[in-house]
Amino acid sequence: MGRHIYICDDEAGILRYLQKMLLSQGYEVEVFSSPLRLLRHLEEGAAEEPAGLLLLDMKMPELDGIDTLRRVRELRPQLMVVMMTGHGTIDSAVEAMKLGAYDYLSKPFPQEKLFTLVRHCFEREQLIEENRQLRSELKNQVDPGTIIAESPAFRKVIDLAVRVAATDSNVLILGESGTGKEVVARAVHRASHRNEQRFLAVNCAALAETLLESQLFGHVRGAFTGAGQNQKGILEEAHGGTLFLDEIGDVSPALQAKLLRVLQEGEFIAVGATRPKRVNVRFIAATNKDLEKEVAAGRFREDLFYRLNVIGLSLPPLRERSEDIEPLALHFLSKMIPKTGSSVRRIDAEALAALRAYAWPGNVRELENVIERGTILADGEVMTPEALPLKLTGCARPPVAEDGPLPLREAERRQIVLALRETVWNKSQAAILLGITRKTLDRKIKEFDLSPAAAGDLS
Repeated sequence: MGRHIYICDDEAGILRYLQKMLLSQGYEVEVFSSPLRLLRHLEEGAAEEPAGLLLLDMKMPELDGIDTLRRVRELRPQLMVVMMTGHGTIDSAVEAMKLGAYDYLSKPFPQEKLFTLVRHCFEREQLIEENRQLRSELKNQVDPGTIIAESPAFRKVIDLAVRVAATDSNVLILGESGTGKEVVARAVHRASHRNEQRFLAVNCAALAETLLESQLFGHVRGAFTGAGQNQKGILEEAHGGTLFLDEIGDVSPALQAKLLRVLQEGEFIAVGATRPKRVNVRFIAATNKDLEKEVAAGRFREDLFYRLNVIGLSLPPLRERSEDIEPLALHFLSKMIPKTGSSVRRIDAEALAALRAYAWPGNVRELENVIERGTILADGEVMTPEALPLKLTGCARPPVAEDGPLPLREAERRQIVLALRETVWNKSQAAILLGITRKTLDRKIKEFDLSPAAAGDLS
């Protein structure tokens, strides 16, 4: 919005007085002794001209303040207006407010009252602008290109995430590995009022219990061997922001009890400490486990489950959102081009069909890996099925002999031979095609007694 102020009053002395006062406070000021001149200026002004604030006199000979206000609202609806009057009544003030005036001042008014009102106007507009930016950021978070959500199943999840973002309620995100649980968690954080604070994520399955406890709660010097100094935990670092607990279903019962205290009381005790610390954190947890079954089996605390599951978001697997496969693939392609330096610019129809037909057990993460691989292996500007793993193309279909299915061992041999032939005996690329390690491929080549000559022989 800036700090631009227009003043319209037919009394030259008032104009000079207000201009001098407001210039001394660092505002940009334009004065108009005629409402018609003001309206002409607003009508002819450039669209990018600052919105700002208008101090408008109620009683002027050419056009009164109410009629001027009506015209101003038509020309610049975003312009904040404060009415000034020495002859005002409650009725005229109410009418001005109904027409969109922010407030009014009765002449004569002290400097401090004017300064306070002007400051409040700009603070209000700053909040409006911040909310507009927040809505824009939220839109970016849920629109294709950031979170691809063209399928009805995933769109429903994102719509709920939008509503959740405005609250401080804890969120539990359920879904298979690779479905984008952390992406959704970050989107909820960025769209919340905590978005200027930190978003911290911890993978609860990646750390041993004692290390995870120290990471979460911090520790004091001497708490355990090697604890040479006090160390803040992630909880304390996330104060005011959001903490994402990934793979919450793998947390031990003892640590579950300590997390429950944080959720219930808003406080925790660092490892080795005796005094609790208070913390204000929004929790978003995620797991690929069925926590209700874990609760029934006694492996997960029921009270912790309900504390986390205030709002539940269940992410559908990629195989249930086939409408998103193509836009996701194109999104990842645009992301990978600068990363890999590839010349690929598009994916051909046959390759897209193969992507859509695949079941994607690794979900979105697997698709991203496949597209990255495709940008590296593709020849030219078009990604074709040849750049995709064999499991996505027709080569991945189990080999069948004329008189019925081949024995499993022979089918495996043929798949390896196909990969070696396709890559002209490039073992590294063949291993990628087959989805196995180079070491495994070397072992299979030795087991089947294969040689470069065999790459052209399927008999």
